Amino acid sequence: MSRPQQITVLGATGSIGLSTLDVIARHPERYQVFALSGFTRLSELFALCVRHVPQFAVVPEAAAARGLQDDLRAAGLPTRVLVGEEGLCQVAAAPEVDAVMAAIVGAAGLRPTLAAVEAGKKILLANKEALVMSGALFMQAVRKSGSVLLPIDSEHNAIFQCMPQDFARGLSSVGVRRILLTASGGPFRQTPMSELAHVSPDQACAHPNWSMGRKISVDSASMMNKGLELIEACWLFDAKPSQVEVVIHPQSVIHSLVDYVDGSVLAQLGNPDMRTPIANALAWPERIDSGVAPLDLFAVARLDFEAPDEERFPCLRLARQAAEAGDSAPAMLNAANEVAVAAFLDGRVRYLEIASIIEEVLSLEPVVALADLDAVFTADAKARALAEQWLKRHDR
Repeated sequence: MSRPQQITVLGATGSIGLSTLDVIARHPERYQVFALSGFTRLSELFALCVRHVPQFAVVPEAAAARGLQDDLRAAGLPTRVLVGEEGLCQVAAAPEVDAVMAAIVGAAGLRPTLAAVEAGKKILLANKEALVMSGALFMQAVRKSGSVLLPIDSEHNAIFQCMPQDFARGLSSVGVRRILLTASGGPFRQTPMSELAHVSPDQACAHPNWSMGRKISVDSASMMNKGLELIEACWLFDAKPSQVEVVIHPQSVIHSLVDYVDGSVLAQLGNPDMRTPIANALAWPERIDSGVAPLDLFAVARLDFEAPDEERFPCLRLARQAAEAGDSAPAMLNAANEVAVAAFLDGRVRYLEIASIIEEVLSLEPVVALADLDAVFTADAKARALAEQWLKRHDR
């Protein structure tokens, strides 16, 4: 390798970003940080800049940029601070960049991730909303640019590892019968149904196996996260919704499985640590040390599986319906969920009302074809407006 690969980390202060930087730091001869972005944790972003000395840092607002730039200058660091979506797109598509970790949560990550795709970068995709919102357009851009798209979600990375190399020819062509997408079941898998109406945001964020941000943790509790992953899997692996089956696996040791027509089922196992899929994608097609401890099967001792209960997890049902409807339905599903989860975390709605808001939005707004990115964001905006109307009607 003539020089270290230049890596842009979008969403550097989140759990995925920090895990990515941990892996990068273990291999300074292979990787170098080109740019970092942060949203609200600006003191943490400053500390990351001190440690990794990127060429650029990106923050959402001009005032924050001025403050961070002053701090970096006072520390004697050469890092330049850029602002907003334009800055994100710039560091994602910069000619010097070899790979982009797309780890911005939610719809805000779509444009910069697409900018990286259009520039032909190696994309480490942790922002599932990019595919959920604009799957057909996104995959068309990948094919056109020749960008390498590697999934970071532990489930999709597991599927990727269990697929034959030529899976792009189509599942039936490579002998794949179905994809088994595992889910932990989250913190409420066995909570009495009568208690779900009163669970708190802190309870919803207390994931039994994974350490994640609050929004993703709530999505895991409701299993909307798994619903979004189902939609993402359909685009990544050219699968129909009927070919993707969700399986609750509480130990989170088997990260997903691929079922072949000859009866073989291949699974990828490992400790629940995001550094494994990150290292896999960073080094692909090679393997590097991730810092993750070896899996101790004797300590795990047992592996359990169960079917998800859609009465307990209505968000999973809504996501599958959106996947089957296609076009604008997944984008509306995602937008309504973002509004509903934010309201739940703010104490404005109860946990069970998250699904109620999403279901109403999907029932009120017709599904339309998405010809371009403007149409994607129009559908997103309409769904958000309807979700906000629900909140106003039910304001406590």
